[in-house]
Amino acid sequence: GDPIPILPHSLQCAARLSEVAPDDDELIVAGLVHDIGHRLQPGHPVEHGMVAADAVRGLLGERVAALVELHVPAKRYLVTVDDSYRAELSTGSTASLARQGGVLDGTERAELERRPELADALTLRRADEAAKDPDAVVPDLDHWRPIVDRVASSVLASTPAHMRTD
Repeated sequence: GDPIPILPHSLQCAARLSEVAPDDDELIVAGLVHDIGHRLQPGHPVEHGMVAADAVRGLLGERVAALVELHVPAKRYLVTVDDSYRAELSTGSTASLARQGGVLDGTERAELERRPELADALTLRRADEAAKDPDAVVPDLDHWRPIVDRVASSVLASTPAHMRTD
């Protein structure tokens, strides 16, 4: 239901995040990989954030995984707290919102508001929704490799030697 395929969408999302948070490599990388769950388990739009988070956690770390996982609940949160946000949703995002649970109930909202990653997840979500321009010109995948490498290297460096699989 969205106007562009996942790869161009993900590249746009990373580019938008690099504009609003140029020093936050993990947020930019989360934007780049947030929708890979659609490719890993096609036909599971509700779970795609969790699927993607599980897939990237070991290589890209807990924060990237948390942001990727939260990009779906962040949409629900924004629709809950910002009446104008629903009007910003693409046709595809509007359709998936209902399958993803729609507006948060009070308990869901409170749980999400306790997450330290919420503010960055909301930034990712806004970039995600804006990154659907079929005519946008953004850097290609090779441009992002050094940033992905920095994040992965940082995760590897912080992993105890006995837990590494390299």
